[in-house]
Amino acid sequence: MTEEEAMRIFQRSGSLLNGHFVLRSGQHSRQFFQCATALQQMPVVEQLGSALAEKFRNFGATTVVSPAMGGLVICQEIARQLQLRFIFAEKENGTLKFRRGFRLVKREKVIIAEDVITQGGRVQETIKIIEPSGAAIVGIAVLVDRSEGDLEWPCSLKSLVKLPLETFAPDNLPADLQRIPAVKPGS
Repeated sequence: MTEEEAMRIFQRSGSLLNGHFVLRSGQHSRQFFQCATALQQMPVVEQLGSALAEKFRNFGATTVVSPAMGGLVICQEIARQLQLRFIFAEKENGTLKFRRGFRLVKREKVIIAEDVITQGGRVQETIKIIEPSGAAIVGIAVLVDRSEGDLEWPCSLKSLVKLPLETFAPDNLPADLQRIPAVKPGS
């Protein structure tokens, strides 16, 4: 699947929103990528999951890990496509951690899957909870990479779409965003 084909899927679903948005990082943006809109449809999940899974087919992974919430659907589909185990981290008392009996073991090869990254905070949190297990993170799978390539990772990051979008600190908003009420649509 090409980047253009993936973008057409997201555009048809109305996943790219325009307005004034507060991102999970606290940064503000004129655009917001709501992948959940596209991922409501199982044929779309299968199509996007297949395209992303294909990028990791030869990585030798045994497990796909998602930070809850946004990456759950695509993570599970990547694991299904590659016939791998699927687990997820979730917040407990404000801290991301493995619960529900999920465990990783030394040298287990792991792919982290997420829907959208901008500053990569949720993926970085996931890396921090994987590292003590001794598992090897072999790849990061992302539907939409908004990071503009500014982030460093311990392994290969592959995405279907690279979509750099302007972000602004809350105390440094351009005039047009100052006039529009900010919305936090959820991620």
